[in-house]
Amino acid sequence: MLSYLLRRLLTGAAVFLLISVGVFLLVRAAPGDPVLMMVDPEQLAAGGPAFLAAKRAELGLDQPLPVTYGIWLRDALGGDLGYSFVSRRPVAEVLGERMGPTVLLMGTALAIGLVLAVAAGTVAAIRRNTAIDYATTVASLGTVSVPSFFLGIATIYLFSLKLGWTPSSGMSTPGGGGAADVSAHLVLPAAVLGLSIAGPFTRYVRAGLLAELGADYVRTAEAKGAGPARVLVRHALRNALVPLVTVVMISVPQLLAGAVALEQVFSWPGMGQLAVSSVGMLDYPVVIGFAMFVALLVLVCNLAADLLYAAADPRISLS
Repeated sequence: MLSYLLRRLLTGAAVFLLISVGVFLLVRAAPGDPVLMMVDPEQLAAGGPAFLAAKRAELGLDQPLPVTYGIWLRDALGGDLGYSFVSRRPVAEVLGERMGPTVLLMGTALAIGLVLAVAAGTVAAIRRNTAIDYATTVASLGTVSVPSFFLGIATIYLFSLKLGWTPSSGMSTPGGGGAADVSAHLVLPAAVLGLSIAGPFTRYVRAGLLAELGADYVRTAEAKGAGPARVLVRHALRNALVPLVTVVMISVPQLLAGAVALEQVFSWPGMGQLAVSSVGMLDYPVVIGFAMFVALLVLVCNLAADLLYAAADPRISLS
């Protein structure tokens, strides 16, 4: 177990280093000049090329790419991700402020998606080849096919503009900010994001439960007099949910990608909204910091998926 963990950590570190090189090169190769985005036209007219050169030197953009990357990597290994070109604040601090709303949105959506998937997948498996099963399959395929941003716009139109049940945007009402107010603003984006992942999870639960219900140990439990509810919950469903652990962990980065789109639709003040605005303003340090956070999340979730799967299924050995 320990040797496996060490191998995975070393491999992850090498992959993370390669990703950092690729992200750094792609961001720096993007069209546009961040200095021109920042400088006031009057200052540019007064200072001319000398002013631009001084500003680039101040931001460290006058160095060759290998030198700039080396400096960034040295500082990043020490926990310093640089300073935002726009706000002139530490990137780690800027990302940290936006992490809480994003985690709240993703965590709530994940809980909604899992509850819906387990319930719908179980009913579909029990009622196999019935109208309920077909309806569940169509609904799950629909949530996969419809883009989350389109569904978000549709829910805003229906529940906010037409019915007036929920707020349409933001995380809280100006002057509010209590738990009830935040929850009211959270309902729509979390529900939409949860529906987007409930579809694939439902198909996994249904397929896994159907396989378990046809296993020999289920028939043995039934022959010993175990009731249908006990056989379903204590035996079949418990084993059917084991593969879902891996699927859930691997889906966390995908959940973050969906949150990025929905944060724009619902004006949710999370990391996704920050990343999109930073790309538009060519704020290189923030974009690189966000990209590296996503890369780290993917690596951690893949490692956690393997460890949790081995813990849930004793037949799997990581030695």
